[in-house]
Amino acid sequence: MEGKRKRKLSVAIITFNEEKNIGDCIRSIESVADEIIVLDSLSTDRTKEIATSFSKVKFFESPFPGHVEQKNKAIGFCSHDWILSLDADERADQTLVHSMETFLESENILADGYKIARLTYHLGRWIRHSGWYPLRRYRLFRKNAATWVGENPHDYIELKSGSVGKVMKGDILHYSFTDFSHQITTINQFSSIVAYTRYAKGERFSLFKTFFKPFGKFLEIYIFKFGFLDGIPGLWIAIASSFSTFLKYAKLYELDRKQIDRPSNIRKEYGKN
Repeated sequence: MEGKRKRKLSVAIITFNEEKNIGDCIRSIESVADEIIVLDSLSTDRTKEIATSFSKVKFFESPFPGHVEQKNKAIGFCSHDWILSLDADERADQTLVHSMETFLESENILADGYKIARLTYHLGRWIRHSGWYPLRRYRLFRKNAATWVGENPHDYIELKSGSVGKVMKGDILHYSFTDFSHQITTINQFSSIVAYTRYAKGERFSLFKTFFKPFGKFLEIYIFKFGFLDGIPGLWIAIASSFSTFLKYAKLYELDRKQIDRPSNIRKEYGKN
């Protein structure tokens, strides 16, 4: 297959204590990757041992300044013009792998980036509504035509002005949470990052937003984004999203009133380039 290829592919993955995920992530995409860049933020588990057991992996380590910053740093380590970005808890399904093979063998490529749908497994089922699917975002892109942007930790690829984007067939399978407790832990951490980031940018506490935004988020997820079609998991997701919205403003209150300098569950190096 590689003899027919017209272009080479780098896969970029950032990690921190991902020993349970990194092997499956790499295996799902290694057949089409020419190199796999793993940028690790000083893991204390077996992430490095597992990742470096794959021949195509190039392993780098760096403190973690933020999701956007770390993913852009990972792009910098990639050798090839085309990059596929994955998180460690994601996998490429077989349809996506086939689409990637076709892409690498195609004579003419008219796009600078390709959006790929992400399908998340949570609470015993694939979540196909609730705003979680298809959630197409650019994940395959030319190195010089794209950059990671967004509000940490909610990052996304943005194509540079004049670039052309398309949609690629297949899904990125997302195993984001092991259980509901894991989701709550993640919500607690991510809401701290959002509050800390917004406060640094000048946003201040608003009682009005603290009261009304969580209700709006629940309606958005459960009603307008058809979360009710995901059954009980859809209800849990809507409630958890509402709670996450509340936490962002509650933590902004702590920062605004100088009760804390930074949330206690944010790593010390976060926000430092």
